[in-house]
Amino acid sequence: MDYAIGIDLGGTNIKFLAIDAEGNILQEDCCETGDKEGEFGDWAQRIAQAIDKIESEEGFKARWIGISAPGMTDRQKRSIISYPMRLKGLEGLDWTTFLKRSEPVTVLNDAHAALYGESWKGSAYKHKNAIFLTLGTGVGGAFSINGELYSGFTGRAGHFGHSCLNPDGAQDIKNTPGSIELMIGECTIKERTGGRFTATKDLVNAYLHGDEKASEIWLRSVYCLACALVTFINIIDPEVILLGGGISQAGDALMEPLNHFMDKVEWRPQGHRVPIKFATLGNRAGALGAARYAMLHS
Repeated sequence: MDYAIGIDLGGTNIKFLAIDAEGNILQEDCCETGDKEGEFGDWAQRIAQAIDKIESEEGFKARWIGISAPGMTDRQKRSIISYPMRLKGLEGLDWTTFLKRSEPVTVLNDAHAALYGESWKGSAYKHKNAIFLTLGTGVGGAFSINGELYSGFTGRAGHFGHSCLNPDGAQDIKNTPGSIELMIGECTIKERTGGRFTATKDLVNAYLHGDEKASEIWLRSVYCLACALVTFINIIDPEVILLGGGISQAGDALMEPLNHFMDKVEWRPQGHRVPIKFATLGNRAGALGAARYAMLHS
């Protein structure tokens, strides 16, 4: 029986899935990334060793291998070509060569892989036009058009977090002034709360307990998210929007005010409202999407 291995490489953990062609999970594992600043870390060897272990237990080699990783991929989906942060050695690494495979190892941006997984087995199932936003330290994303993941000319499509909402605001890490990433991402939580909170979950908890100042800050961030979403809706016209990432774990504390603000700012021709859902696959989404993409594009 042919099977695929999907690997989701993150800054903290690496997720592994072995699945059959129907998406049934054969094996599942996770390990710490072990990234060391300034060095080509152990993470690459850990991935190679995990693949060897999976294949040994299955008794034969995987037909497909797919990688999900942060950063921008090349046009051929064979390597990450831009990731100016951690994971030294990731940029330009040819995974097919490194893993000594005879068939191409495909590589997707992590948000793109997560949408691919959600479209196959998650909240975007049967939706051919979808937007996916990851709300965490930063704001990432991906979108599909007519059932195809859209990467754009250079591969940077879907970086919704770097969309400008305030041209007079501070610049984010991609030089965008007043971006949605700065307005709701964990990266600015100290700044937005005057140093009172260091994690969004604590801000949300204070909001839920009726803290007036916390409520003002949180609702302002959610309003900014609504304004960003209607902009994306008016450009892409999706069937559905998915929200994932750590901040999405706020649940109703996020969705209820977001829906309230969407009622005020969304253009709804003939009464059509774009549904907003939470992603459902959790930390499996990236590995599952990477494996599925490899099945279809290797």
